Amino acid sequence: MKRLLYLAVAALVAMLILVPTAMAQEMTAEVKQEMTMEKDLPKSGGVDPGTLVLPAGALLLGAGVLGYAVLRRR
Repeated sequence: MKRLLYLAVAALVAMLILVPTAMAQEMTAEVKQEMTMEKDLPKSGGVDPGTLVLPAGALLLGAGVLGYAVLRRR
């Protein structure tokens, strides 16, 4: 029963990470279509993808270590 709970929590965490990314990719496709009409606009900025790699990696590593420790304790 515990393993099923751990699997459900892992699936939820994966969804929390992956779903916003997928939704953002769909939105950028729509924005690109609109931007082709309006050229000569300055770059609006935003977060560089490279700045998100370290925190995302740390979260994944921490979740993996925590999951391993919980399963080893059993």
